[in-house]
Amino acid sequence: MNKIIRNIVILLSSLVLLTGILIISILWVFSSNLPDYKFLKSYKPPVSSKVYSGEGELVNDFSTERRIFVPYKAIPIKVINAFLSAEDKNFFTHPGVDARGVLRATINNISNIVASRRLEGASTITQQVAKNFLLTNEVSLNRKLKEVILAFRIERALSKERILELYLNQIYLGEGSYGVASASLEYFDKPISELNYDETSLLAALPKAPSRYNPYKNIELAKFRRNLVLQNLFENSHINKKSYEKFINNEILLKKRKKIFLEDTRYYVEDIRKNVIDKFGYEKVYKQGLNINTPINLNLQKIATQSLRNGLIRYDKRKGWRGSILNKKNLNNWSDNLEKFKLERSINWKLAIVKKIKKFSVEIETDNKLKGFIKYENISWTKKELNELFKLGDIIYVENIDENNYALRQLPEVNGGIVVMDPFTGRVVALSGGFSFKKSEFNRASQASRQPGSAFKPFVYALALENGYTPSTLILDAPLVLEQGSDLKMWKPENYGKKFYGPSTLRMGLEKSRNLMTVRIAKDLGLKKLVNFSKQLGIYDNPSELLSISLGSAETTLLKLTSAYCSFVNGGKLIKPIMIDRIQDSEGNTIFNNEKRKCINCDQISSLSNKYPNIENKFPQIFSPETAYQMTSILEGVVQRGTGRKLKNLNLDIAGKTGTTNKNTDTWFIGFTSKLAVGVYVGSDNPTSLGRYETGAKTALPIFKSFMKNAIKKKEARPFKVADNILMMVIDPLTGQKAQFVSKTTIIESYKKNITTKENFINLDINNRLKNNNILRFY
Repeated sequence: MNKIIRNIVILLSSLVLLTGILIISILWVFSSNLPDYKFLKSYKPPVSSKVYSGEGELVNDFSTERRIFVPYKAIPIKVINAFLSAEDKNFFTHPGVDARGVLRATINNISNIVASRRLEGASTITQQVAKNFLLTNEVSLNRKLKEVILAFRIERALSKERILELYLNQIYLGEGSYGVASASLEYFDKPISELNYDETSLLAALPKAPSRYNPYKNIELAKFRRNLVLQNLFENSHINKKSYEKFINNEILLKKRKKIFLEDTRYYVEDIRKNVIDKFGYEKVYKQGLNINTPINLNLQKIATQSLRNGLIRYDKRKGWRGSILNKKNLNNWSDNLEKFKLERSINWKLAIVKKIKKFSVEIETDNKLKGFIKYENISWTKKELNELFKLGDIIYVENIDENNYALRQLPEVNGGIVVMDPFTGRVVALSGGFSFKKSEFNRASQASRQPGSAFKPFVYALALENGYTPSTLILDAPLVLEQGSDLKMWKPENYGKKFYGPSTLRMGLEKSRNLMTVRIAKDLGLKKLVNFSKQLGIYDNPSELLSISLGSAETTLLKLTSAYCSFVNGGKLIKPIMIDRIQDSEGNTIFNNEKRKCINCDQISSLSNKYPNIENKFPQIFSPETAYQMTSILEGVVQRGTGRKLKNLNLDIAGKTGTTNKNTDTWFIGFTSKLAVGVYVGSDNPTSLGRYETGAKTALPIFKSFMKNAIKKKEARPFKVADNILMMVIDPLTGQKAQFVSKTTIIESYKKNITTKENFINLDINNRLKNNNILRFY
């Protein structure tokens, strides 16, 4: 008997020893190639970089994983309780692996196998951290053993709080959201600190299967899973019975974050994205949580975008109907595979199919299954009959007018851009580079190099004023033939309309946009001087040294040209466009700052003091403040009497200049108030004529006007500041001479005090001077 007992003991000891050796061997084998887990101590998950407007509103983010990192101390107890109840209720007591959980899952899975149900898992949160950070999603015994070993090691190396912090910031919770903070904004549009238990339970329900339990896709299934988590919370004594019954009866109330401004700012944001990646690299921008502060004004951005779109639509309507997007034979599942034709929500157009054509209306069905009509008055711009316009099955764009009444829409063939700037700092407060970012990401405001045409002329005249000319200088407006070089043919510039007006004042030349006068001024100044001036202003990089540059024949961008116009209103200072104010890293350290101005003695001025801070800027003086004001005055004349006179009825103090290139290929209007500079460009991506009468005044100017009308109030467009050394005099605008009396035709002209303007101008033989030099200057 003793011998039998002894043999049994020996056998059991041997089995234990062998089992121990086997376990140690397995652990040794699987431990040898385990990834390093120690980096988790200092690990920071990838965090999206945020782009903020000038008012501090979130505009966009750059991320591979949309995440907002929240430290453990900032995570509410409701969130912690919900996730522990759903995933690992023994988290704070087990050593990394929950033996009771494993045993429970094993017993339950026996019945699950018999019933062909899904198997139950027993992974702890620590095991999930090991899998998510260090292993793959491979389903195998090999991976499971590694996961267990790593879980034990992680528990020894990290605190429970750190493990939970990693988990709650790393997990994927659907809708592109990683971590609880990002998911809270995505599903409820509020921070995690404001969530109640039924909301945290919904978030805690998602890790099992984010797509399956996504409340946007299957709200009933999401509610079922949420209620299971609430039941666990009740069983774990985190909520009482009354709260439990209240929460399970609550409907799931979702609230997506509004992203309408995001669509309107896509062109602006894309330029910022490229800029910061060039500065800091992709990894830093997409994973290290930069805070990017920009000058964007969301209200002005919305108005600018809408003004541009409406202007392009108006032009496109003048060119008539080009036909439907496509035609579908199957009228039932017609909306399938049309994703590429969908536009931004802010455009508010719908895709629709023509279901029935009547005598005075068309029956349609939109892609969201709404039925409606297009009446004849809403297609009158096409100048065609209904049966000429449509066929059954035509896919078209429509816009809802009221109830079931729709208007026909058409995607414009032309495109354009608009830029709105602070002329004193260069901060770009609004920018749009096209009709639809979804249809084309090419930015016509910052990327499209085009000829500015007459919009360049003000810089020729500014250079003239810097070199002894006055606004009253007479220039001959008559035919001119010029040599351009040995390999080039003779150049014979012409005025728009091919008329000549004889001797005219410099002011008149710019107000009426006279080509021949502009070329004569440029010839007198010297081509080299004009080219260098355009480079200093940042308009051109390396333009060809031809006199045609004076008429805007070289290429530039809308952003560069608008920036150069800022020098007229800011007193002759050269500014550069600023699209990023400041960038801070995830810890709040400033790593980039575009603020170049300094506040002198600001620390010595009390908030109760009557003294104003002295802001010192170091912007280069590109031309004199006197020249800047004279040019502003002349450009005001463009609006009052010249090519920009369609703006006159706004009754605002506005200055600006139209621009139209040869064959009306590109059209411009650049203008400004005392506070804002605005540039508009309209043209085709593959340069072609916009039409015989499509000038800057007809295509670009109405967009500028629409923006000004909706964005600028009378009190914001104050009179322009007069430079110190300016003398005012009433003159006859036709002769440039001092007026003997004031009348409706006389104007107040501005002169530099250092150039003496005599009451009775020097009696000269005008005809001889004009014949010899083409220029007659009054001093």
